[in-house]
Amino acid sequence: MSSGILIAAGLIVLVIGGEALVRGAAMLARRLGVAPAVIGLTVVAIGTSVPELVVAVLAALRGAPDIAIGNVIGSNLVNLTASLGIAALLVPLSVRGQAIKLEWPVLFLATAVTLACLRDARLDRLEGFVLVTGLVAFVSWTVVIARRNITPAERSDLVEVVAERVTLLDRFPGPMAALLVLAGVAALVLGGQWVVDGAVALARDIGMSDRVIGLTIVAVGTGLPELVTSLVAAARRESDIAVANMIGSSIFNLLGILGASALIYPFNFDPALAGTDLLWLLAVTLGIWPILHTGRTITRAEGGLMVTTYAVYLFLLVRS
Repeated sequence: MSSGILIAAGLIVLVIGGEALVRGAAMLARRLGVAPAVIGLTVVAIGTSVPELVVAVLAALRGAPDIAIGNVIGSNLVNLTASLGIAALLVPLSVRGQAIKLEWPVLFLATAVTLACLRDARLDRLEGFVLVTGLVAFVSWTVVIARRNITPAERSDLVEVVAERVTLLDRFPGPMAALLVLAGVAALVLGGQWVVDGAVALARDIGMSDRVIGLTIVAVGTGLPELVTSLVAAARRESDIAVANMIGSSIFNLLGILGASALIYPFNFDPALAGTDLLWLLAVTLGIWPILHTGRTITRAEGGLMVTTYAVYLFLLVRS
C-alpha cells in the first residue's frame, strides 16, 4: 500500500473511530445521569481533537516526535487561520463575549507556556504534567462558569448537540455504549498507526522532513473534524459554536495532546518547531485578537486575510 493511500485510509479510520468514541462516551455519560450541558462542554467538545491526540502519542512512541509536535502546531495554525477563515467566508461569524473574555486569553497563555516548555527542543514529563494540569483547570473552570451563566437558549443548543450524538443509540442496551467506546478506541489506534507509518514513509519517499509532513499533510488531515464542525455550524448560523470550537480545540491541542504525549513518552524534536513554527502560532494567536474585537464579528474580508495568512505560511514552510 502506498504511503499516500495509507495516510488517507488512516485518516478515514481516525474520523470513524473518533465519532464512535464520542457517541459511546456521550451515551454512557447520559446513562450515568451527567447533564447534557456538561457532556456537550466536555465529551463532545474534546472529541474532535481525539485524532490529533492519538497521532501525537503514537508518533512519539514510534520514534517520530517531529510529526507529533508538527501535528499539534500545524492543526492549531489550520484552526485559527484556514478553518476559521473559510467559515467566515461562508458566513460572517459573530463573536460572543466569552470567546474574548475567557477563551482567547487562555489560548494565548497556553501558547506562551507551550513555547516556554519547548524552548530547549525537548518535552519532559514535568512539562507534560504542567500542560495537562492547565487543561484540567481550564475545563473545570469552563464547566463551572457555563453552569452558572448559561442561558436557556445555550443550554438548549448543548442538549441538541448531545441528542444528535446519542438519540439513534438510545434503543440499544447499556453494554452497547461500552462496546462502541472500545470499538472507537481500537479504530483510533489502527488509524493512528496507519497515519504515522504513512507519514514517515511519505517523508522518506519525497525527501521531506517529518517536521514538514507533520505541519502540513498530517495536521490538515487530523484537523478536518474541526473544519467540518465549524462549517456546519456556520451554515446553520450558529457562529458561536464555530468560533468556540476552533479556540477550544486549539487549547486542548496544546495542553492536552502535548501534555499527554510527554507524560507517556518524553522526547526531543527539531528545534525549528519551537524556534519558527510555534512563533508563527503565537503571532497568529495575537493577530486574531483585533479581529475578534472588530465589531465582534469576523467578516468575510477578515476571513480572506486568515486564509491568505495560512497560504503564506505554507509557502514559506515548503521553501525553507
